[in-house]
Amino acid sequence: MNASGFLSRVVLRNYKSIATCDVRLGPLTYLVGANGSGKSNFIDALHLVRDALTGSLDNALSERGGLSEVRRRSSGHPTHFGLRLEFRLRDGRSGHYAFNVGALSGRGYEVQTEECVLDGAGKGPSFRLERGELKASSEATFPSVTSDRLALVSASGLSVFRPVFDALTAMGFYNLNPKLIRELQKPQDGRLLKPAGENIASVIGHLERTAPDALGVIQEYLQTVVPMVHGVERKAIGPMETLEFRQDMAGAKHPWRFLAQNMSDGTLRALGVLTALFQGNRDYSPTVIGIEEPETALHPAASAALREALQRASEKTQVIVTSHSPDLLDDVSLSADALLAVVSRAGETRIASLDEASRSALRDQLFTAGELLRLNQLMPDDEVLAAEDRRQADLFGDPQT
Repeated sequence: MNASGFLSRVVLRNYKSIATCDVRLGPLTYLVGANGSGKSNFIDALHLVRDALTGSLDNALSERGGLSEVRRRSSGHPTHFGLRLEFRLRDGRSGHYAFNVGALSGRGYEVQTEECVLDGAGKGPSFRLERGELKASSEATFPSVTSDRLALVSASGLSVFRPVFDALTAMGFYNLNPKLIRELQKPQDGRLLKPAGENIASVIGHLERTAPDALGVIQEYLQTVVPMVHGVERKAIGPMETLEFRQDMAGAKHPWRFLAQNMSDGTLRALGVLTALFQGNRDYSPTVIGIEEPETALHPAASAALREALQRASEKTQVIVTSHSPDLLDDVSLSADALLAVVSRAGETRIASLDEASRSALRDQLFTAGELLRLNQLMPDDEVLAAEDRRQADLFGDPQT
């Protein structure tokens, strides 16, 4: 992955509480804001893309309560939502993928427009569809599609579009659930950790076989966060599997072994976060890792180690995290460019880079981002938001500078 990460720009329209959003992303991005500000909705928009491509658009919408729950509710009653993702592939080629989905009379919906462009319009592989009808394509043949599905799924059968499909479906998004991590699990595909950590034993087992160095990094950080824990491994129990931890016990010469069901929520969640961050292996490497509030259930003293792990992981995989933890952001070296401020105004989520006052305070090292957050002074730049409202960037067509 190059230095700028996979996703360089995200544009959203009418997605849940987000009326409009146009942001740039770096290798590591913190979405910072109060509870209920809409941070999770930004992550979920990206997650929907992955779900719609790996399964179906219908399932992705149904899991979120249907189109009526996904499109923004307002007095204007928008009947559609849309997004645009600008990206750079691992081979250095850049492009964008965009679509919007609108309601039909009754309870149906359709993909109104869908577009994929590599290497710039007219220069490389591309397609554009409107309501299931192919309007333009760089390819002599194109698979049949219907307006209730994303065409990129079918187009991935063409070698020129497969890298885009593979990169978008290699995004992983996480809200780790200690209860599911603690339970016995059925052996599963361990290439990519599932959203709540429900296949973590298989992932640890896969890393044991294919990427012991990555597992070593996970265990190193886990011991920093939870000093009593000396390691973790997959443990088979009949047809099921779980995790087994090695932990120091007072008076014992050697570490004792405990199954996941005996470990605390904080330990299990910390392991889930670290596994999400460092799960890349020779079989599979995520393009984006998005994590909801990675600091949850961790002692504040563990924040420095978690912050270091996030930074280290972002050197290989783009990382996006949501947070409202001042402790996690208490680092004088944390750049303003790594932060996006999220606020809710009259029920509408606004997301932008920090305002000049916040940037100046960080640049001059007068405050850390955590201190500004405690003072409620991490604010989005209103000039950027005003310009965004005036411009209303198109989801389709050539990138704007």
